[in-house]
Amino acid sequence: MSDLSPIDKAKFVAAKQAAEYVEDGMGVGLGTGSTAAWLVKCLGEKVAEGLKIRGVPTSSRTAELAREVGIDVISLDEAKWLDVTIDGADEFDGNLNLIKGGGGALLQEKIVATASDQMIVIADASKQVETLGAFPLPIEVIPFGWQTTKTLVEETLVGLDVLGRSTSLRMNGEAPYYTDEGNHILDLHLNRIGNARQLSLVLNQIPGVVENGLFIDICDVVVIGHGDGRVELRDINAGTVTEARHEFIETDNLFTEIGD
Repeated sequence: MSDLSPIDKAKFVAAKQAAEYVEDGMGVGLGTGSTAAWLVKCLGEKVAEGLKIRGVPTSSRTAELAREVGIDVISLDEAKWLDVTIDGADEFDGNLNLIKGGGGALLQEKIVATASDQMIVIADASKQVETLGAFPLPIEVIPFGWQTTKTLVEETLVGLDVLGRSTSLRMNGEAPYYTDEGNHILDLHLNRIGNARQLSLVLNQIPGVVENGLFIDICDVVVIGHGDGRVELRDINAGTVTEARHEFIETDNLFTEIGD
């Protein structure tokens, strides 16, 4: 662990702590992104020790990683409903509202998260903000007429409580980025979102918009990791904030728990 950066250590301890929420026999939504990848690896260790779970990935790359570490991967249609989804976030505020989609998987992530009894977000402390919007808000749009959709989005933003209104098509090198569902992503550079709930509702009314990256009233717990091994757990339903700490040691387990 000594060769990990503080930010990677923060992501790792958050993922390791969140893995404790997963119990034998659960159906688990597996998020997408660098922090969620740590979670998949942590769950893979527990599966190797005998934990039996069924994982529903939110992207093709998460599915590949889950299979690599020995997690039984099924589709959401097979699972129908999940006990918990654990995922990362690009931003979260004090009410545990999120911006997600930096990794391009927001549509599947939102579907899986809302098909779960509980959503747990794992993040490092840098993802916490007073007001959402510094991170560009992704929206998934169908390729047909995407430029018209982009124009409609920009016109709609004029009447909303946002600080910036520029939009850009996400690219993959010289070509447009395609999601797992074959759609494009528009990134909205808003700087500050005054009313996230209103913005989410309005964006989804625009023809061509499939879904947006605002996760409102979906997240139940945020697990915040720090580079020194501290972990903060915020439960929005219980109204509690608790702390734990993990000590990094050079063993196969990478760290030991030293109490709450």
